Amino acid sequence: MLKQELLSEVIRKALSNGGEYADVFVEWRRSTFILLEDMKIEKVVSGIEQGAGIRLIFGGKTAYAFTNDLSEKALLDIAGMLSSSAAQGRFAGALDLRTKAPNVNFVIKQPPDDVPISRKIGMVKAANDTAMAFDSRIKQASVLYRDSAQNVQMATSEGEVASDERIHTVSMVNVVAVEDGLIQTGYEAAGGLMGFELFDESPLEAVALKASRRAAMMLGARRAPGGRMPVVISSEAGGTMIHEAIGHGLEADLSGQGLSVFSGKMGQEVASRLVSVIDDATLPNKRGSFRFDDEANPSERTVLVKDGVLVGYMYDRLSAMREGAKSTGNGRRESYMHRPMPRMSNTLIAPGNTPPREVLKATERGLFVRKMGGGQVDTVTGDFVFDVLEGYLIEGGAAAEPVRGATLTGNGPAVLMAIDMVSSDLGFSIGTCGKDSQGVPVSDAMPTIRIPEMVVGGEV
Repeated sequence: MLKQELLSEVIRKALSNGGEYADVFVEWRRSTFILLEDMKIEKVVSGIEQGAGIRLIFGGKTAYAFTNDLSEKALLDIAGMLSSSAAQGRFAGALDLRTKAPNVNFVIKQPPDDVPISRKIGMVKAANDTAMAFDSRIKQASVLYRDSAQNVQMATSEGEVASDERIHTVSMVNVVAVEDGLIQTGYEAAGGLMGFELFDESPLEAVALKASRRAAMMLGARRAPGGRMPVVISSEAGGTMIHEAIGHGLEADLSGQGLSVFSGKMGQEVASRLVSVIDDATLPNKRGSFRFDDEANPSERTVLVKDGVLVGYMYDRLSAMREGAKSTGNGRRESYMHRPMPRMSNTLIAPGNTPPREVLKATERGLFVRKMGGGQVDTVTGDFVFDVLEGYLIEGGAAAEPVRGATLTGNGPAVLMAIDMVSSDLGFSIGTCGKDSQGVPVSDAMPTIRIPEMVVGGEV
C-alpha cells in the first residue's frame, strides 16, 4: 500500500485549484474463477489487478480519474489534471492524515489462497457429478466457484485514512431438467465475506443437490394459477423482494433527485407497523459486510424504516453533502475504476414475534413462495415484478402441490403497507447488485411474511 505522505500530497494536488473534498482509493485484488459446463471445466482464471482512483468534488460536481500505475508521478499527474476542473482558489489547509479504526472485525478461518487450485477444481467436479446423478432428467449442470481477496486503502481531505481486507468466496450451481419437451431450471448459491470455511457450512455438493431437487420437482408441478390471492413468502426465499421493493428507493442519490417513490417521505408511514427495514454492513461474514465502505467510513447498522415509518436513507459522502446529512457508510464502488455511490450492503426486514408455522397455518388458501428468482423495480413508481423459482399452493393452512411459472407483480409501498404477519425467523440470499453499470456484493434477508392479496401471474 502507499505511504501516507504520498496520499497527502496527492490530495493536496487535487485540491490545488480549490474544491470542497478530495479522496484517493487504492486497490489490490487477487481472484480465482472456475467454471464447469457441459461436463467439463471451461474456465480457470486467476489474476491480480491493482490501481487507484482519485476524486475531486467541487460545486456539488464530481471529477474522477483512475490509473493502474501507482507511481508517485502517475498519481500526481492525475491529481493535477483533476485540479484543473475546479477554479475556486487554492486549498490552503494542512492535511494530517489520521488512521481510523473499524467498528467491527471479521475472522477468516481458511484463506482461499491456502487451498490448492486442484482441490477447488476437484470440489467443482464433485458438485457437478452430484447434480447430474440426482435424476436422469437432469440434462445439464453449470457449477461456478469464485474467490477474491481485495485490499483497499483510502485517504480523504478530511484527514482520514483507512484500510480494509475483504475476502469473498462464492459458489453457484444451475441445472437444467427436461421431460417430454418441458424444461425447468434449478439454481442455488452460497457465499459470504469468508474463506474456504464456507464449504464447512454449505458443502458445494449440498448446494448442487438443492438445485437439482428443485429442477426435478418443478417438472412435475402444474402451471401456477393466476389472479389475486394471499401470498406467504418464506424466509428461505431470501430478501429479493425487500431489496427491489424498497432498498433501491432508499439510496439517497435516487431519493434526493426525486427518482424514488420514497422521496420526501421522511417521517411518514411507508409500510405496515409490523415492518422495520435495516441495512447493516456489520453483520458477521455476510456477503454485503465490510469494515469500511469505499470512502473510509466505518460500516454501520442503519435503520431505514422503524415500525412502518421512514426514518432514514442510505448516504454516501456526496449525497450527504448535498443534503446536509451524514454519510451512513454506504458509499460503495465496484473497483478503483468506478466512482462511489450510495449502495445497499446487507438489507433486511427485521424479524417479528410470530412463529413461522403460524403464518402458513393462518392462511387458508393462496401461494407459498419458498424460493424467489430475479426481479426488477421502477424506483420512481415502486412497481415491481419477481419470478418465483419454487412455489406451492396453500390449501387449508399448509403447503400443498408445487406450481411452476408463477410471478409476483405489485407496488412496493402498497405491498409493504399490506403485510399483516411477520414471523420470528430470518433467511438470507446473496447476490451481486447492479446499478449504473457497477456490481457490488450484497445479501438480503427477510422473515416469513404474509401479504393478504397480491397479483400472481400464471394460468387464468
